[in-house]
Amino acid sequence: MKKKKYFNYATFIAPTMVLFLLVYAAPVIVLFGSSLCNWRIGDAITFCGLGNYMDLIFHDVSFQKGFLNNVVWIVLQGTVHVLIGVLFALILASRPFYWKFARTAYMIPSIISSAAMGMLFLCIFNAEFGMINSIVRKFIPGFSHNWIMSYDTSFLTVTLTWLPYAGITTLIVLTEIISIDSSVLEAAIVDGADRLQLNIYIILPLLKNVIGTSVILEASGMLKKLDTIMLMTKGGPGDMTMNLPMFVYRTAMTENNFGRANAAGVMLILLGCITVTMINRLFKVGEGNG
Repeated sequence: MKKKKYFNYATFIAPTMVLFLLVYAAPVIVLFGSSLCNWRIGDAITFCGLGNYMDLIFHDVSFQKGFLNNVVWIVLQGTVHVLIGVLFALILASRPFYWKFARTAYMIPSIISSAAMGMLFLCIFNAEFGMINSIVRKFIPGFSHNWIMSYDTSFLTVTLTWLPYAGITTLIVLTEIISIDSSVLEAAIVDGADRLQLNIYIILPLLKNVIGTSVILEASGMLKKLDTIMLMTKGGPGDMTMNLPMFVYRTAMTENNFGRANAAGVMLILLGCITVTMINRLFKVGEGNG
């Protein structure tokens, strides 16, 4: 029995642990260690303790704005975005004749690369020939507004480029609704429940785990949103659309300050851990429905 146990450890667990240490643990250790140093290309690496963290938290306005934007986008993505997906799933589940077509059509934006979507929205919101300004000019001749690079509208414009497209959440929730035992729904209907009561008191409580999982997926997705922002605004105008991934990239690649960039990377990891922990506790994911 012991030989079999050791064989299982050596065959299945050991390779996984080695991969984990090489691919995840070691880079995180190096990331944290280098975040405690002054590290610029061409200069000697010197230890500075928590200096990078203190500068970021208390003195770096770009980091502060990027951190705040990231928190706001996480909240919006985990609430409004998921709510849109759940509502569409509930509507499609009650219209079985249409749901296959609608599911496919609604998923199209989610399967297009975010870079391509960024370029698409650059054209839609273009000040000269964009679709939005062209529609407004039908009512206000000569109207022109740079939606993406205006301080007043840039944050909202960038947010709208991904907020409505909740196709993946819709698909996940819709699949869970379809898997609900029909006898449960039929019993509720026999007891006199209408469609609204069925959704609120029967279906939604049974979707707690999958909704919690969707919130985690959508919120964590905002922690790595880089390509769309880089293509559309590069964090501008000013720092209005800055987020932590964009700040890390700019600090490392433009300013060559790898110590400070890695400190921001550690803060990004901590924000992700806190976000996932809070969502898990709120939805009690994995603890059963009800």
